[in-house]
Amino acid sequence: MGRKKKRVVIKRVKPKLPEFFLCPRCGSQTIQVELNRKELFAVIKCGSCGLKEEIKISRGSQPVDAYAKFIDEYSS
Repeated sequence: MGRKKKRVVIKRVKPKLPEFFLCPRCGSQTIQVELNRKELFAVIKCGSCGLKEEIKISRGSQPVDAYAKFIDEYSS
C-alpha cells in the first residue's frame, strides 16, 4: 500500500516597493517620499543631509514615480 500524495503549495512572494530611496547628494539610503494626492505634489526629503524638494505628480503616481522624476530633475 502506498501513501496518498500531499499537494505542495508554493506561495508567491510579491516584491514590495521600498520606503526609503538612495540620496543623490550624500549617497545614503534616507530619501523619504510623501505624496499629497489632493494638491498633486510630492515632498522628497533626505533624513541625513536635509535635501528637500517638491515635485508635481499625476493622480496615479506612486512614491517610486515621484522619486524617479526627482532623480531626473536633480541630475539635469
